[in-house]
Amino acid sequence: MPISLSKGQKVDLTKGNPGLKKIMVGLGWDVNAFDTGANFDLDAAAFMLGANGKCPASNDFVFYGNLEHASGSVKHMGDNLTGEGEGDDEQIEVDLTMVPPNIEKIAFTVTIYESEKNGQNFGQVSNAFIRIVDEATGTEVIRYDLGEDFSIETAVVVGELYRHNGEWKFNAIGSGFQGGLAALCGHYGIEVE
Repeated sequence: MPISLSKGQKVDLTKGNPGLKKIMVGLGWDVNAFDTGANFDLDAAAFMLGANGKCPASNDFVFYGNLEHASGSVKHMGDNLTGEGEGDDEQIEVDLTMVPPNIEKIAFTVTIYESEKNGQNFGQVSNAFIRIVDEATGTEVIRYDLGEDFSIETAVVVGELYRHNGEWKFNAIGSGFQGGLAALCGHYGIEVE
């Protein structure tokens, strides 16, 4: 039975699961019935952060344009352009044993591609969730359903993995941003062209 989290809740990931090495982070969502005339293309990403809360280098940002971190520790499984269907819409695999020592946190985000052009925001998205699955067993260990807290935001920091005393923990964040992917990149110290 997965641990179901609420916003702001933190939970140990590896302490109670000492064999946990490889996880799959699944992100999913549904788009509300009314139509903006354009497909909703939501994009999951992982920002790998140092002690200062910023990405040490631009390639510490794993997304549809950079599917795998150089260390092999974080892999994006590919862009889903519509979010249709049940289950995870996008997945990111993380090998906790391979995360470089200078990375203290991995923040998982979802943004709306071309949100301004298409007049789209997270107020039009429902049933958004993040879940963490133990890849060795296929067991869902953590799930966080974001609820309907958003209106005009175009980017959401869903949650983050972080190191604490040699163990990995997960924090359910669920905080929205305006300005889409560019705003998130700025927040995490990535220069956007």
